[in-house]
Amino acid sequence: MNLADHTTIGLGGPARRFVRAGTEAGLIEAVRAADERAEPVLLLGGGSNLVVADEGFDGTVIQVATRGIDREEPGLLTVAAGEEWDAVVAATIAAGLSGLECLSGIPGLAGATPIQNVGAYGQEVADTITAVRVYDRRAGTVAVMTADQCGFGYRTSVFKHDPAHRFVVLGVTFRLAAQARSTPVRYAELAAALGVSPGEQADSTEVRSAVIELRQRKGMVIDPADPDTRSAGSFFLNPVIGPATLAHVEDVARARYGPDTAVPRYPAGGDQVKLPAAWLIDRAGFTKGYSQGDGARISTKHTLALVNSGAATTAALLALAREIRDGVQATFGVTLAPEPTLVSVAL
Repeated sequence: MNLADHTTIGLGGPARRFVRAGTEAGLIEAVRAADERAEPVLLLGGGSNLVVADEGFDGTVIQVATRGIDREEPGLLTVAAGEEWDAVVAATIAAGLSGLECLSGIPGLAGATPIQNVGAYGQEVADTITAVRVYDRRAGTVAVMTADQCGFGYRTSVFKHDPAHRFVVLGVTFRLAAQARSTPVRYAELAAALGVSPGEQADSTEVRSAVIELRQRKGMVIDPADPDTRSAGSFFLNPVIGPATLAHVEDVARARYGPDTAVPRYPAGGDQVKLPAAWLIDRAGFTKGYSQGDGARISTKHTLALVNSGAATTAALLALAREIRDGVQATFGVTLAPEPTLVSVAL
């Protein structure tokens, strides 16, 4: 079973063992059985955030295929880990609930969303998650973790940075607003597309449509007819930096591009700011479509996405990622970190 067939980027070698878990009990049992064999475990959802080694994964790959949405009360719903994320978003909007509309068009499954605190266009799942139901591999029990216990941060959580992968997400509980209007639109690009000012609300259905259109322009909505969508989404995180690093970036930008050059940034708490990784990549000389001719390239639509043109290998993709990372570091003194989960490989 080649994992390339189960990832949106279409890369990755075989798994030693492959199990499809269609029920919560089956998922727990598959994990428990692998643990008893002392075999490494890789949980597979939609494969939209995975970059797997060409050699594959020497362990058990468990495909999460659980289903179910439990509406406990108006605005409160618990979603099984195996539910398709975009279908969940669409269903909440159709039910007159808001809070997830800006997360439309994101591939993958619901169980993956708390792991990296999925976010886009000014929303994060941490804004609405109240609890995550997990299987605790160390204790061998099922537990419910509160949002505080999940340790959410920018594209991170306690789940993402646990090398032992102690917790297996079984379900996620969201608290949404019972209203047809969106939450305040925070992202300037989305606000402009909707014709509203940042901080204003809009119809949630219109927000969903606008988000999907923006994502399609950037090749961030899976489309078999569009080779730019053969990716793992955004490959690099937007770096969060302090005043000294920002001053250095501004000095470099002005020296290279003129004294009036403005460095885009967003508040990130305290005196820190978040820089758009795409801006840094482009200004460091890595433009849309850039390639070394080995089948791996930057998307022609968005410099944050690294694409498998159809003939790439994971090794070639990571070589391109390293070249970009090192080029940005050499130009601006900022080190970019990968956003996807790297399986049996390192950047």
